[in-house]
Amino acid sequence: MSSSKARERTPTVAYLLLRLWLLGRLAREVGAVRLVLLLPFVIMSVGQGLAIATVHPWGRWAVPLLVAWLLLSVHRRRSDYRFLATTAPGFKTWLAWEYALLALPVVGVLLVRQAVGAAVLLLVLAPLVAWGAPGGEDRASRRRWRSPFRSEAFEWVSGMRATYGLWLWPVLVGLAGWQRASPLAPLAALLVWLLVVLACYGTAEPASMLAVAGHSPAQFLRRRLVLGLGCAAATAVPFWLLLGSGLAGWGAALAVAVVWLALVALLIVAKYAFYPNETHFRMTQSLVLSIALLLLGNPIYPVLLLVAAIGLPWQAQRRLRQTIGDASGEHATHA
Repeated sequence: MSSSKARERTPTVAYLLLRLWLLGRLAREVGAVRLVLLLPFVIMSVGQGLAIATVHPWGRWAVPLLVAWLLLSVHRRRSDYRFLATTAPGFKTWLAWEYALLALPVVGVLLVRQAVGAAVLLLVLAPLVAWGAPGGEDRASRRRWRSPFRSEAFEWVSGMRATYGLWLWPVLVGLAGWQRASPLAPLAALLVWLLVVLACYGTAEPASMLAVAGHSPAQFLRRRLVLGLGCAAATAVPFWLLLGSGLAGWGAALAVAVVWLALVALLIVAKYAFYPNETHFRMTQSLVLSIALLLLGNPIYPVLLLVAAIGLPWQAQRRLRQTIGDASGEHATHA
């Protein structure tokens, strides 16, 4: 290997080593106990989801598209994008390698499941995400259309823009309607849409927004739940209707709707239970979602969800009481 090629690869390797070091630092911040609790559930739930998806021929091709969309959602929310763009002209190549490495475990599962075409597609799509526009660069397009969600539901306004959710939603409805003969189609669409909703609640708003709201912790949390569940229900109705009008029946559709909305509520409450630490509440949200996906596999998982349903609202009000009090005091001092 020539010295020039070695010099070209050095910045990329250095960046990847830096990201690995930051990952280790994040792991130390989270703590060994939380990691031991979280990682097995996440690995099992993702493995179970991939196993179910790759059974169906269409599901195999949906996996690389879903993974690429998840990487794109993360890419658009990167806090270091501006820094990299101004300090390293070739940073997109670094990001391409990073996203390709992140996709490798899924590629391995697809190869084991003999979905070679889907694995190759993912290896092509994952690096291309690095050239996607980050959130905030599409300001001109924001002026050309108005969000269908009221401004008070700010999570949905910003989340739909960051994840291209308003483009994804009709695609999911169309695919679920096209394959409505199988109840798995609307169920899979609901799962993907739940990931979109999860992305909407993955960012902590400034504490000043909590103080300006002028509500008690219970009132504030109740308002976030009303707005969040209202938007979630309005967008999920087509999937429930397709599920009920198919082989599953209306009883099953109603049960799925109740469980789905309960999960959305838990994801919202989990955000404020560990607000404003995004790492902690994202991990809690991932844990809740992973346990929910494993419900059918072990009778202990519903018990864990019940514990979360009791503990998270109490913790959320406790954290909000402290945060709103601190923010109100700071706001009064500046005034």
